[in-house]
Amino acid sequence: MKTFMTFAILTLLVYETTSDQASSYIIDNSVGYGRTFNGIGAISGGGATSKLLVNYPEQQRSEILDYLFKPNFGASLHIFKVEIGGDIQSTDGTEASHMHYGWDEDYTRGYEWWMLQEAKKRNPNIKLYGLPWGFPGWLRDAEDTPWKNIPTTADYIVKWINGAKVHYNLTIDYIGIWNESPYNVTYIKTLRKALDMGGFSNTLIIAPDQNGWPIVEDITKDKELFDAVYAIGSHYPRSSSPELAQKTGKPLWASEDSTGNLAKTLNQNYVTGLMTSTILWTAVASYYYGLPWINAGLMRAAEPWSGYYEVSPPIWMTAHTTQFTEIGWKYFKHGYGVGNFTNGGSYVVLTSPDEQQLTIIIETLSQDPSECTRPARFQYLKNLKEQIVNFQLKGKFAGSIESLNAWYSRPGYSKVPPVYFKKMDPVMVQNGSISLTIKQNEVWTLTTVTTGNKGSYPNIPDSGPFPIPYAEDFEGYSVGEEPYYFAQQIGSFEVGESDGNKFMKQMVIDEPVHWYWCHVDNGNTSLNVFGDYQWQDVSAAVAVQLQGQNTSDAVFLAVRATSGGCVALNETGLFMFFYPKEQRFVLTVDLLQHNVLMSGKVNKVTNNWDVLTLQVKGSRLTGAVNTEELFDIKTPVEISNGWVAVGTYPYGIAWFDDFQVSQL
Repeated sequence: MKTFMTFAILTLLVYETTSDQASSYIIDNSVGYGRTFNGIGAISGGGATSKLLVNYPEQQRSEILDYLFKPNFGASLHIFKVEIGGDIQSTDGTEASHMHYGWDEDYTRGYEWWMLQEAKKRNPNIKLYGLPWGFPGWLRDAEDTPWKNIPTTADYIVKWINGAKVHYNLTIDYIGIWNESPYNVTYIKTLRKALDMGGFSNTLIIAPDQNGWPIVEDITKDKELFDAVYAIGSHYPRSSSPELAQKTGKPLWASEDSTGNLAKTLNQNYVTGLMTSTILWTAVASYYYGLPWINAGLMRAAEPWSGYYEVSPPIWMTAHTTQFTEIGWKYFKHGYGVGNFTNGGSYVVLTSPDEQQLTIIIETLSQDPSECTRPARFQYLKNLKEQIVNFQLKGKFAGSIESLNAWYSRPGYSKVPPVYFKKMDPVMVQNGSISLTIKQNEVWTLTTVTTGNKGSYPNIPDSGPFPIPYAEDFEGYSVGEEPYYFAQQIGSFEVGESDGNKFMKQMVIDEPVHWYWCHVDNGNTSLNVFGDYQWQDVSAAVAVQLQGQNTSDAVFLAVRATSGGCVALNETGLFMFFYPKEQRFVLTVDLLQHNVLMSGKVNKVTNNWDVLTLQVKGSRLTGAVNTEELFDIKTPVEISNGWVAVGTYPYGIAWFDDFQVSQL
């Protein structure tokens, strides 16, 4: 069993069976319990995954949040984890730091504060969890880590936790270290001390929030580190944990995992990995089509202009566990309520702390019908057929239960239609025995809990294209707010104000501490995309100004921009860079200005608000600054569609206003 638990890829041994072959399994608490259940959660961030949600019409926005957080309605999440913005690209965009600079502090930036409030409003018992993917540049050392001054970095995180409490009355229950990046033992200890000194002794550290289990050996050798860490968090652990991790006695968490293979993942993370919490990336895929990992998420909501959203199967696969358990419930012991079926599939049994409620979760997924966003974690065998399973209740539950409420799902595949979270007739308990015939690719929940519910809202609006023409003068925003439809990919953009006029302002002036697996922030250029990835023939214009200290050298306007996320530096498109101090322009087909189509002088420079214009139709591209036409050329044929984009080179302050896009 111990060797089986350490397999990197889990293989379920499945044999052909027919319904006249029955296998029996004991459910018995008289031998004691297994580990304590710590809950199922999901993530907003890593990065900018909820970007478009905030601008949804109020009705649809509330419905989406209900599907995620409302108890006994949809996913009914127990834990909500958010990115602590660090001004860095962390998968699908950047999220703003509460401290762009050491002298700066602002707890209104971004949308995670709002998301945390909405989650707590729907479920006051939900646990809240913060994790940085990266850090602003003022915390960066020569090795591109945030350990230049460890007490300062710890204070930066404590300030975020305090900001949640002071400004939003939110208690952060869990805090992580540095997403999927090398941890620092001294920092973890320092953070624990800083939390205690700041009055946050109840905020527990999950470490290291990294792939694999590298911290385990350090924890076993260092008592101070052992005491500082509440739970060991691993990302995409493939339902496996090492024996040494299990022997620590610490809670083991899949502190980030995939929504693919979900029912199997939630069971097997405990059956074979003894992980008592699973947190899914991502809660909602609310970012532009064309950005990476668009199939991730418990659900999709990427069209605030139309109000359209999709309630995806992972919502209901999650509900099979979350609606019938709570944090603090107890798993039964392996062999006495937890295990794999002899003929394929798995089961877990949990009970409430007062032993009044019982829930059995069963899955027999023999293949993965989902659009998985991560590599396959299970080797699915195809010969699983129906089987009869008999559960025999012993211990406290023997003779005390007459029937169990039943909920059923069958993921669709091939020509088999899907069924998701359907309430079935109760399953009778006769002489302490439960008998159930299970077919392949099924999920069952049998439970004494009576509050299960498949929530729904009628009349989801139809999908529709991005509205064009579009104009934005930023006057409707508060200072510090992030403009809705601008999906920042590198750098950080927010609304600023000067002399009563509002505009969008690029804020990053130093290279930030990037996420370990994403290096686009090292390119010393900012990028903000807008609109529809399928746009082809458009006219775009924006007024720009470089004003004050720490300004950039150049600003750009682009059409048919093609890339975002961690490959944003590979961006192709049609980019017009404007260097106002040098009174020149550069026209390129890439973000890094390596492939220059032409360059030249700009005669009409105002040193105030200069207006950049680009028009592309078919193979013709024209560009102007302040109505002075600079070029009228034929475009490279391979650059056929993409977003409109703005940005700076290098990092530095720049202002953008009176943005306009129309179709040609």
